[in-house]
Amino acid sequence: MGFIKNNKKNILQIMFLFVLLGITFYELLKGQELGALWETIKLAKKDYIFWGVLIVLLFVCCESVIIYYMMRSLKKEVRLGSCIKYSFIGFFFSCITPSASGGQPAQIYYMSKDRIDVPVSTLVLMIVTLTYKLVLVLVGVFLILFNAPFIDKFMQGTKFWFYLGVFLNVFTVTLLVILTFIPKLTKWLMHIALRLIEKLRILKHKEERSKRLAESMDMYKESAHYFRDHKLVIFNVLLISIFQRFCLFFTTYIVYQAFGLREYGAFEIMTLQATISIAVDMLPLPGGVGASEALFLSIFAPVFGPALVLSGMLLSRGLSYYALLIISALVTVYAHISITHAAIKRTAAGNGGE
Repeated sequence: MGFIKNNKKNILQIMFLFVLLGITFYELLKGQELGALWETIKLAKKDYIFWGVLIVLLFVCCESVIIYYMMRSLKKEVRLGSCIKYSFIGFFFSCITPSASGGQPAQIYYMSKDRIDVPVSTLVLMIVTLTYKLVLVLVGVFLILFNAPFIDKFMQGTKFWFYLGVFLNVFTVTLLVILTFIPKLTKWLMHIALRLIEKLRILKHKEERSKRLAESMDMYKESAHYFRDHKLVIFNVLLISIFQRFCLFFTTYIVYQAFGLREYGAFEIMTLQATISIAVDMLPLPGGVGASEALFLSIFAPVFGPALVLSGMLLSRGLSYYALLIISALVTVYAHISITHAAIKRTAAGNGGE
């Protein structure tokens, strides 16, 4: 009972995800001959699917490299193996929460258990999110300005969602830039938020809490100034983020190739997959479940053809979301046990030394 009480929110989110998955697959598969669909999926070459799984794992590990690189640039001692754990934790909680809102809080929590200062981990992860979303903004703006016929050709019935996604991501990136690189404003907003919470009596006023917030924001400000003055670090992070994003987009091209299809090239397939990511990225759905599948069937129908588009969608989403969800869940369980055990040992050793 204690486990359920402590993890009530996560359990409810997972239950909501399974309900959403059930509805999605019911709508997708009703009226389909499942035996025939399975035979079609079996036509895909297995070696391509194997490479697809490896690329999905590379996608996750790219974030680990970014976290490790930024932490080391801030002179914070951290192991790459630990960063890999944080990345899988982040992707698991992002997969089960609306708009991927639960990923970073979970990462910050486990980083704090590994004695990484919360202001530092918060800023690093904000930059990760900033560059991650900036890639979508760059792709979206490029298509709008230089390749509008591409949008008209493949997104006739879905352009609204694409433009909405571009707008929401531009807004989010702008907000993240302000919060990341104008620490004085961030500090002011945090103090305003704390006072509001105290006025609403959600928390009692404590001078110690205000002092800790001020100290944390000073540390945040110091780190923010470092990144603002070391633009090469941010540029390198952006380059890794571009590679990371396109790894995930490339899985759809692998699925396309697995079926022996050759009419469209890698750039076209990856760009189409990018438009789906742009459209669903800010929707309040865990993993974009439902919306991603519907957009795939609409956008990729002329690419895969009517006979293969459903199988292509199931394999593509199977690699880029469902496989990632399962692998991330397993790594998260292992990470929770190992990180918590290490924290308990450190506490016990500290108490023993007093």
